[in-house]
Amino acid sequence: MVKICCIGAGYVGGPTMAVIALNCPSIEVVVVDISVTRISAWNSDQLPIYEPGLNEVVKQCKGRNLFFSTDIEKHVSEADIIFVSVNTPTKTRGLGAGKAADLTYWESAARMIADVSKSNKIVVEKSTVPVKTAEAIERILTHNSKGIKYQILSNPEFLAEGTAIQDLFKPDRVLIGGRETPDGLKAIQALKDVYAHWVPEDRIITTNLWSAELSKLAANAFLAQRISSVNAMSALCEATGADVSQVSHAVGKDSRIGPKFLNASVGFGGSCFQKDILNLVYICECNGLAEVANYWKQVIKVNDYQKNRFVNRVVSSMFNTVAGKKIGIMGFAFKKDTGDTRETPAMDVCKGLLGDKARLSIYDPQVTADQIQRDLTMNKFDWDHPIHLQPMSPTGVKQVSIAWDAYEASKDAHALCILTEWDEFKTLDYRRIFDNMQKPAFVFDGRNVVNVEMLRDIGFIVYSIGKPLDPWLKNMPAVA
Repeated sequence: MVKICCIGAGYVGGPTMAVIALNCPSIEVVVVDISVTRISAWNSDQLPIYEPGLNEVVKQCKGRNLFFSTDIEKHVSEADIIFVSVNTPTKTRGLGAGKAADLTYWESAARMIADVSKSNKIVVEKSTVPVKTAEAIERILTHNSKGIKYQILSNPEFLAEGTAIQDLFKPDRVLIGGRETPDGLKAIQALKDVYAHWVPEDRIITTNLWSAELSKLAANAFLAQRISSVNAMSALCEATGADVSQVSHAVGKDSRIGPKFLNASVGFGGSCFQKDILNLVYICECNGLAEVANYWKQVIKVNDYQKNRFVNRVVSSMFNTVAGKKIGIMGFAFKKDTGDTRETPAMDVCKGLLGDKARLSIYDPQVTADQIQRDLTMNKFDWDHPIHLQPMSPTGVKQVSIAWDAYEASKDAHALCILTEWDEFKTLDYRRIFDNMQKPAFVFDGRNVVNVEMLRDIGFIVYSIGKPLDPWLKNMPAVA
């Protein structure tokens, strides 16, 4: 029986291994993690992450051929294929601080694999890593090999949170990169055989190691670039009276461009986009490609500009001060159908409003109060370290309360900011919300989910990103 072990039970490791176990009943799959709390959660009915469809998949194979354990060394030593899915945060100090990936966790995983292995292994990079990481890992393993042979493969994940299970069952492509040597090709084939249980062969792409590593960074950079492009257009639309939804619809009808990732918003978030672009920038700089680095930096600059613009729009519309005013925050996750808050634009918007002394009442159907308070007190990039290594959060932010539902968050508020596109925000009873708010009552829609005309008829002053401005908002500055 082939044995697979995955180091790291997070957003990538857990769902990926569950889907492999379900589709490959003859393979034993063990997910290991240093965090006892996280493994206990995977072994309970309350999984540590929210992802539509994940619960059902885990239930079907847990205890049969899918296991979760903290006994890392035992399962690594017994495995034929080891997936490494550990955090690769952005460095906060030292060489490359603020851009380069911190490979501390990756390196310690590689050293541990070398220490405990008694048989040949295929080691698979699953975390997003900088180009040439495989080479570094290969060196660590071969210098500590004790006669054991290792093959390193790059198998980047292309999952979108909220649709991860769907993406795993029907991927656009599975990418496997390896050495172009007889042993390397054999290792590629072994991993290909695992995916071939349910993925059509023409969707399994094989490349050399470096192409696979770079493809992941490039894919995320291209997607983020599209979001920044449409967000840049949204600012111009507001200035000229155009409607960004109409513009992006017209642009997306061009078959060379296509309609995806053209929704204007308060900005992109998630664990990958910013981190991967910073990584790309650093690699370009290290290779003397300053112009290329500056090109990709601009994608992040526009994203930061969009979040600042949104905060400035809120403050300038409300008589240039939000001090002491209650503002209802609708949504804190970086997008709907996930509880993930990593790099969520809501964090920057909330911090911007708190900087102006607003009182915030935050509601999100999936994010815990503890997570929100921790995010608001955490330094940049701290979120990407394992939870037990994150700084302890002080006792919350005084001006922040967490609400049970949207109605509680909006009661007596001067304004609502919609920062996550949860479906429920489209169907709220906005008449009831209006009646319970201070007047004038403002709605700042950072996700373009509300019916603007309907809300204006109720009496709200509405700002929707990239839409023709409410008469109230005209002639008010909103530049960062």
